[in-house]
Amino acid sequence: MSNRSPTDEPGAPNPNAAERRWFRLVALLVVLYAALDVVAQLLPPHYSAITQAESDLAVGPYGWVMTVNFVVRGVLSTLFLLALWRVARSTAEGRAAVRAGTAFLGIWAVGAFLLAAFPTDVPSTPISWHGAIHLVVALLAFFGGAVGVFALADHFEALPSLRAAKEWAFPLAIVVVVLFVVELGAGFAVPHLAARVGGLTERLFLGSVLLWILLVSVYLGFAPARPSPAATVS
Repeated sequence: MSNRSPTDEPGAPNPNAAERRWFRLVALLVVLYAALDVVAQLLPPHYSAITQAESDLAVGPYGWVMTVNFVVRGVLSTLFLLALWRVARSTAEGRAAVRAGTAFLGIWAVGAFLLAAFPTDVPSTPISWHGAIHLVVALLAFFGGAVGVFALADHFEALPSLRAAKEWAFPLAIVVVVLFVVELGAGFAVPHLAARVGGLTERLFLGSVLLWILLVSVYLGFAPARPSPAATVS
């Protein structure tokens, strides 16, 4: 006879212990990313955080710090997607709910690695082939990040472990999309404005995506662990 409770069936409301550890690691890596970003900003040649893109931090004598940080962003985003997929994979409904969001956020993750591999150009110099690739990859990665978090949050009700989180995760995802539109619009529609505050709008967008990932990771990383099936069947 089974003594399994409803919460121990496939699609149980909480992640298991291994999944919790993955989400906690993601949260730590988000904090590491923020710290390295601050360090890179403080090192010479002291690019402006208001007017210049974050990618400019990867150019100069200490540019390797930002290059490493791009890799950190790619790793934390990939780990987040893998952990989320582990939580959702137990039911067909869960897998369907995260499929689109993980695909788009996967573009964001892969984009971070490519940004490290193809650095931007030194400011005020002609665009090189690797600089052109960097710009295209950045645009695609930002699009993937915005659409990815929105698509995931929009389907949280299909995941018992995240159903209650939708009340704050979805509004934050809307903020992410708005900031992406502002960043994109400023660059194409109002170039003189982008020249003045483009670095700020970009950092607000990047920060909103990472904040969303951080909060979801903390929410799941500190959720109670699921009992193992062996421990709930007699």
